[in-house]
Amino acid sequence: MDDIAQQLPWLALNRIAGLGPVSQRRLLEQAGGMAALLAAPPAAIRAWLGHEQAAQWLAFRAGDPATPLRQQACRDLECALAAGATLLVAESRDYPALLAQIVDAPTVLYVRGSVASLHLPQLALVGSRNASAGGLELAQEFAGALARHGLAITSGLALGIDGAAHRGALQAGGCTIAVTATGIDETYPRRHSKLADEIVAQGGAIVSEFAPQSPPAAQNFPRRNRIISGLSLGTLVIEASVQSGSLITARYASEQGREVFALPGSVRSVFHRGCHALIRQGATLVETTQDIVDELGGLLAFKQRECEVVETLARKTDGWSDDAVRVFRLLDHTPVPLDVLAARCDLAIDSLSAALLDLEMEGVVLQQHGLYARR
Repeated sequence: MDDIAQQLPWLALNRIAGLGPVSQRRLLEQAGGMAALLAAPPAAIRAWLGHEQAAQWLAFRAGDPATPLRQQACRDLECALAAGATLLVAESRDYPALLAQIVDAPTVLYVRGSVASLHLPQLALVGSRNASAGGLELAQEFAGALARHGLAITSGLALGIDGAAHRGALQAGGCTIAVTATGIDETYPRRHSKLADEIVAQGGAIVSEFAPQSPPAAQNFPRRNRIISGLSLGTLVIEASVQSGSLITARYASEQGREVFALPGSVRSVFHRGCHALIRQGATLVETTQDIVDELGGLLAFKQRECEVVETLARKTDGWSDDAVRVFRLLDHTPVPLDVLAARCDLAIDSLSAALLDLEMEGVVLQQHGLYARR
């Protein structure tokens, strides 16, 4: 985890009432990043936030340990550490790149288990809590086969299809990731506590955007579904009614530009009506795991290659300066001029030039005609 002093502002921002992920990201963009938000003039803060929100942030920023927002942020951090969780914030180098692409990506993620697993190519596998015996068997079989193809299986740790998907991946010796609708220090449902521990022990992860001690509130479940799909290259639905929360996950996947797959079934079964509705709306009809692997095709190969690059760079960045890491994170494969990059990174030109020179020496940044891009 990054330095604790750098984590507290993110936890505080995440606790300001009425300031959701989209508003948080807009605020950070207006300010130019967390460092700039911490240094912005009070007048700017009041212009960006509502009266009460601005007052809370300015009081936190003043450093008084008695302010409610600072006390809450400190409690969240203490509980996260006690649960053995790692914090990933929007500016963390380990924040999942695929999740960062969605418009309402959380600015704070609590992770118990392997952070590296979040960079693996993932397929979301979701479905009914009240699944049939046949549906549970299919979920387990598909999860195991897809895990053997090199996909991490991502689901919601719920009863029914979710639990079967996690177990199928584990039994195949694969990796699985559970995104929960509670705080990272809670397991819901309780009967899946052992399953959650097995996920972590086998190199997977439990992930939540919700602050520690958050109960399983009804409104949290649709919110967590966007993270399940946002982490994944695609979403497979196995058994779902027309009112199923799994269809919310599928809708998020479609809105996020990800693939949607559905397993058909009997036209007489209520368990399959949601899947049939998805197929009518354009989801890919799936009969075998090969249908999914073929459809993902180059995306899967690209993501696997990206994982190798991420692992290599994670080892390399240990010796990099903070400026070099910041610049590299904000670069992509589209060449940009120095002044645009300086504004994006909020760095002085001389500091930026020094960081870019270091990155060129490392062989990870290319400069041509005054434009810079990742190599």
